[in-house]
Amino acid sequence: MNGHTEEKNIAAEEDSPFFAGSHDYLMMLNLYDSAVKQLRLKFEVLNNEFSVTYARNPIRHIESRLKSPESIVAKLRKRGKPLTIASAMENINDIAGVRVVCRYIDDVYAVADMLLRQPDVTLVKMQDYIKTPNYNGYRSLHLDLKVPVYFSDRTEYVLAEVQIRTVAMDFWASLEHKIYYKFEGNAPDYISRDLRECSGIVSMLDAKMLQLNSGGKGGTGRAGGRYRCSIIMILRSHHS
Repeated sequence: MNGHTEEKNIAAEEDSPFFAGSHDYLMMLNLYDSAVKQLRLKFEVLNNEFSVTYARNPIRHIESRLKSPESIVAKLRKRGKPLTIASAMENINDIAGVRVVCRYIDDVYAVADMLLRQPDVTLVKMQDYIKTPNYNGYRSLHLDLKVPVYFSDRTEYVLAEVQIRTVAMDFWASLEHKIYYKFEGNAPDYISRDLRECSGIVSMLDAKMLQLNSGGKGGTGRAGGRYRCSIIMILRSHHS
């Protein structure tokens, strides 16, 4: 039996904990959906603040998603973990995912630092694929975070994954995914080689656009100057 079909069948069985209509699954779904909403709101507030204060938005757009039951089952099976709700919550860090797409590399680190300074956000793990790209050329800043979700009778601290990247990195990642999907995981070697080469081009493009922005019209006005000073202060604190 095809593995993907089997995972779909397991998630569709009414006695499965990941059956979409089961109470336990709906409770888990609500928990992670609430965490996504909390994170989206935090990023939107930061972006709005910069829009008002500096007449500039560091965030281009925000995306979010919840992992499907089929994907949860597949990941648990791959890791040899029990197919239970508790096991999923313990062993999978990206059931809730938020992707933040910024305009420039400096914005990526500035936005991450502003988020991590908030007292109710706990950093569990950081993976910087911008400074150290993945083997396939993938670039992004990954943050595994715990954020509080406040219910009527309790507070739950929920693990979520945040990916922060530039527009150029997001362009590369989205097309890379579609290209590999087209080959069903069996892409020729030259595809991987060319994608890594394209990743290097994207990196140079990001650096060049940041350079142009620093010396361009947007950075010469009073608001642009205040924005650059704020970003510099945030980046200095990040490296101190």
